Amino acid sequence: MDHFKVIPMKAYVNIGASHEFRLSEAVLVYRGGGDGAFASLHQVKQGENGIPYLMPGEALTTAFLHTLAEGLGAQVKPEILPDNVLARTPDMLIWWSRPQRRVMFFGGVDEEARKLNGLVFPHPALIFKVAGRDLFVRAAATCSRPGPETPMKSAPYWNTDIRVCPGSMRVPETSDVASIPQWEDGFFQSEFTHTAGAVRLTSHPEGFIGLWRSLVGRERFPVQYLADAGETLQEFVARGNER
Repeated sequence: MDHFKVIPMKAYVNIGASHEFRLSEAVLVYRGGGDGAFASLHQVKQGENGIPYLMPGEALTTAFLHTLAEGLGAQVKPEILPDNVLARTPDMLIWWSRPQRRVMFFGGVDEEARKLNGLVFPHPALIFKVAGRDLFVRAAATCSRPGPETPMKSAPYWNTDIRVCPGSMRVPETSDVASIPQWEDGFFQSEFTHTAGAVRLTSHPEGFIGLWRSLVGRERFPVQYLADAGETLQEFVARGNER
């Protein structure tokens, strides 16, 4: 098999420490016209002219993939998970928040919404998911820790269709367990300004504004007005960063 010439490239990765990395292997993925694919592993050698090239390929083994996956996840530090964390991967963090009273801020052009700005309201149990730099939120009609089959409800907030539109939100730099309060504070300290998409936010007979107007001074959120999101917690977690 002929050697493949490797075109040098520059890549910059922040790993939080000073390390020197050198190109040692390359994985080539081959795809056909359908869904099938296979991959081969190639050692990288240095040519006399300083340009690296690939040696003939060999079958990709499961052991190599495990080693590669462990290396890619080496920067994820061990964490002690508190009770509010529902799921955790190197790329995703999901937790829930008990029903509680919180301040809400409303902006935008809706005058009726602006009248509610800065008031304290009761909120339902909420499920937050951070995938990459994206925040997703759902609600639940429960006061206890949700399980895999717990039905998800649409979060009764503007700017939350599919993923949270950050707007004025201060987005934390990290997505580890220690950053959970920062994500929640950033979400609720930002302004809810407008509806987004076609997701039904509430079944309240007077709609979104009517719901929050009726909650001024209340102690508990009326979960009967939560709209069904059409998925379970398990399905919400499995979607990753899709929605």
